[in-house]
Amino acid sequence: MAKEGAARGEETEQMIEREGGAGGAGGGGGGQEMRAVVLAAFGGLNKLRACRRAMPEPRDGEARIRVKACGLNFIDLMVRQGNIDNPPKTPLVPGFECSGIVEALGDSVKGFEIGDRVMAFVNYNAWAEVVCTPVEFVYKIPDDMSFSKAAAFPMNFVTAYMMLFEVANLREGMSVLVHSAGGGVGQAVAQLCSTVPNVTVFGTASSFKHEAIKDSVTHLFDRNADYVQEVKRISADGVDIVLDCLCGENTGKGLSLLKPLGTYILYGSSNMVTGETKSFFSFAKSWWQVEKVNPIKLYEENKVIAGFSLLNLLFKQNRGGLIKSVMDKLLNLYNSKKIKPVVDSLWALEEVKEAMQRIHDRGNIGKLILDVEKAPTPLVS
Repeated sequence: MAKEGAARGEETEQMIEREGGAGGAGGGGGGQEMRAVVLAAFGGLNKLRACRRAMPEPRDGEARIRVKACGLNFIDLMVRQGNIDNPPKTPLVPGFECSGIVEALGDSVKGFEIGDRVMAFVNYNAWAEVVCTPVEFVYKIPDDMSFSKAAAFPMNFVTAYMMLFEVANLREGMSVLVHSAGGGVGQAVAQLCSTVPNVTVFGTASSFKHEAIKDSVTHLFDRNADYVQEVKRISADGVDIVLDCLCGENTGKGLSLLKPLGTYILYGSSNMVTGETKSFFSFAKSWWQVEKVNPIKLYEENKVIAGFSLLNLLFKQNRGGLIKSVMDKLLNLYNSKKIKPVVDSLWALEEVKEAMQRIHDRGNIGKLILDVEKAPTPLVS
């Protein structure tokens, strides 16, 4: 194992040396370079590597952030495999959220100063020491929030809040079923549900996570169990809201559990990621298992089916102002001690492959974070 660790470190150094001087997105930074995680091509973990890229300069309306921490999400696995609609061209720097310190501002920027502690959404390029992003996607960090917790905050809590309150209109006395209850979004959903009186939360998760998350949900089931029957045993009428990040056969199960006027929201399709690389068989199988929605049946049963993609809302549908108002509400909840991000573990940029494998294995409770200042942990026998 010690030899393996040494070999991995040597391999990383060789990659950095080979990639030295490569240009980065967003323009050059006067010859200055930075460390970044680069996806050379779509595929397995071997397509990721830590290397050096040209440092970007802020354009008009952008802030340049000296990154301290970056968030890892399941969507990053799908990006790595090219398992998304209209994937960008490779090579690219992955990552959609980060936290750090503002170190430069483009023209026309108001409301921020150099030295501000911030968290931000980024349309790729987040997994690097420095990133530029429009200031409409940048938010100041509360004084008592660490950089790692700030990197765990935007994607998870905005996604959870938007689905619960903007799409499903969560109110007192309702019930919610959330899959992957131990993950970052699942934990955010549970915390936000606790801010509304008498909300019942049903959650599914791997059995080894149950002890750690049992207090965050009302009823917890093993992810491989027949949760439909378990939910109906407790609530014969079903639930008001289903939050589905799995897709496949769970679509039909979720719809079957909805009460009249209930809302099913699809916000992910992790069942389509079964191996290290993209599998057309797994994609076809999951797609075949998806319930074919009949609008007449929805009409007759008074059910609502919806989809939610935060990244599309931000970067394709120009709803940055709406997301800003949601972030303001979430930060008020944080400052009131009603919610807090859950960090599973910290990883160096050079350990991104191991971190991604942990997400793939669904081993995390809360959010995995790339800590830009962390040194790789040597493997020992």
